[in-house]
Amino acid sequence: MMAYCDYIADRIKGALDLEVQAYPETTLVGKVGPVKMDLHPTEGYFQSTMKTIEITDINKKKYKITVEEI
Repeated sequence: MMAYCDYIADRIKGALDLEVQAYPETTLVGKVGPVKMDLHPTEGYFQSTMKTIEITDINKKKYKITVEEI
């Protein structure tokens, strides 16, 4: 069965990026990082379909959004 982690993570990132661009005066989101893959820390190979996005709010507090199969 197919997993859609890439698609879902891309949609979340796109929506947050759009909010930051369209409503910079009113959004509480300060910065949206790239979608990161779950890669082995030293070898770099693909470990799972999990994706993460790091978000920073307007007060510089960081958050992590994780998209993974369950």
